[in-house]
Amino acid sequence: MTTKAQRQHLIREMLASHEIGSQAQLVALLGEHAIEVTQATVSRDLDELGVAKMRTAGRTVYAVPEVGVPETMPTNTLRRVFGDWVLEVQSSQNIVVLRTPPGSAHVVAAAIDRSSLDGVIGTVAGDDTLLVVAAAEPGGNAVAGLCRELADL
Repeated sequence: MTTKAQRQHLIREMLASHEIGSQAQLVALLGEHAIEVTQATVSRDLDELGVAKMRTAGRTVYAVPEVGVPETMPTNTLRRVFGDWVLEVQSSQNIVVLRTPPGSAHVVAAAIDRSSLDGVIGTVAGDDTLLVVAAAEPGGNAVAGLCRELADL
């Protein structure tokens, strides 16, 4: 029998060495290692590991944050995330609202959180909408302008 920690360690290794696009694919890979789990268990494991879906070469795959990787996301990567996922940008005072396709807001929020966007205090992501809280200076309009530029809107 495998412990939860052992299973999650194996999941990290699998995500690093395979392009896994679905939880069913991950369940099957675990089964090949004699670890029988349900999709619900894999879903909880992915959540606990902080795994997110990222777009690579036109397809979305699971990616686990790496320990020791610099927290600041390069601008070109941030621009790619915005270009792929941000559909609309609106602002009011110090709040910027970004719209994404369903199930994608967390991808953009994670990218913002790992970036050094000037004037951003933090993010809150839902399913297809995320709030970006801007500092009083430069304010929401300036941060919204930067978001529009990154998304090429």
